[in-house]
Amino acid sequence: MTILSDKDIAESISNGCLGISDFIEKNLTPNGYDVTISEIKINGSDTIYKEGTVKIPARTMAFVSTKERVRMPDDMCAQLWMRTTWMRKGLIGVFGKIDAGYEGTLTFGCYNTNDHDVEYPIGERFCQIVFETLSSASIKSYEKRSGHYQGSTGIVLDPLKK
Repeated sequence: MTILSDKDIAESISNGCLGISDFIEKNLTPNGYDVTISEIKINGSDTIYKEGTVKIPARTMAFVSTKERVRMPDDMCAQLWMRTTWMRKGLIGVFGKIDAGYEGTLTFGCYNTNDHDVEYPIGERFCQIVFETLSSASIKSYEKRSGHYQGSTGIVLDPLKK
């Protein structure tokens, strides 16, 4: 596997191999792309926040979706990493791998480890996607295997496809 540089990411988007909707040049990092918060749902609440600043209570899990939709080619996957800005505020990210062939927004979790609330502004950069090339294209990419969350939009906690 090879990690894509900023140059590789920009070229992959330009030639249509990789897709990132609402691409913002300043979110491109030397070896990844910072995705932004579109929605927040605090665990145990039915409310989904789509604007303003949201307070995550102490010792509470929250779910976050991205503004950006990603479209992964069959020969690329990605890792998600919490931005150190949030780690320094006492948050822990709960991430999975973005599979080859996935298309949609991303939903992930975060946990406030503090004894006090932490504020999350909608639209703020939250985590970094680090793209990796596979040694060869997958035989069956995500949408052809389980594809449970293929086409996700917003916070999705239950599989779209069973």
